[in-house]
Amino acid sequence: MDIVLLQDVERLGAQGAVVAVKPGFARNYLIPSGLAAPATVQQLKVAQEATRQRTQKVQRVKDQADALKRTLEQHELTLTLSLGEGDKAFGAITAHEIAEALSRAGHAVEKHAVQLEQPIKGLGIYEVPIRLHADVTATVKVWVVKA
Repeated sequence: MDIVLLQDVERLGAQGAVVAVKPGFARNYLIPSGLAAPATVQQLKVAQEATRQRTQKVQRVKDQADALKRTLEQHELTLTLSLGEGDKAFGAITAHEIAEALSRAGHAVEKHAVQLEQPIKGLGIYEVPIRLHADVTATVKVWVVKA
């Protein structure tokens, strides 16, 4: 029996996909649960429209991430680090501090998007990757100076 998936179903397919399943599985589980509908001409058109809208939304989000990437890569951050005797660092620059500095500069970035392997514990210039989308990663130059 051919059905159209109304939601993503693990090990079966994504929303909008037309799949062939056993009639009992469709009749007793998928259709009553609202996970699928019989593959009629009308239902296929609805599924195609939903797929088209989802594709447009994903593309729109990716375009916004690309635009944000261009603005972030032109931006440089200057953060201060307290140093003690022998230029030994007190504390470190973390992903949270970088995200806060970016938000103060007008760029809304979550701290989980900052892909900092380890906290920065020294002075210098660092290239910090920021993951904006699954396919879009910006690189921000961070200047760490003495406080």
